[in-house]
Amino acid sequence: MPTAYVLLNSDLGSDESIINEVKQILANENIKFEVQGVYGVYDIVLKLSSDDAEKLRGIITNKVRKISKVQSTLTMMVIEEQENL
Repeated sequence: MPTAYVLLNSDLGSDESIINEVKQILANENIKFEVQGVYGVYDIVLKLSSDDAEKLRGIITNKVRKISKVQSTLTMMVIEEQENL
């Protein structure tokens, strides 16, 4: 199943509002997701899974990256061929 991890940097103090907005946006999509605030270089980690890799790319590009107060993102797509090694 196509899976992506998205690391997000946010404006200072905006983590909770971004996490809530991510949850609202993705609640209407037919995908599995997990979102958590983290300590370190990035502020939020988002895991997305769907049967459609193009749908994942579209959601990341057209919805998640356009959330206000998101400064930058780093997207890592899972190599599906290596999932069952």
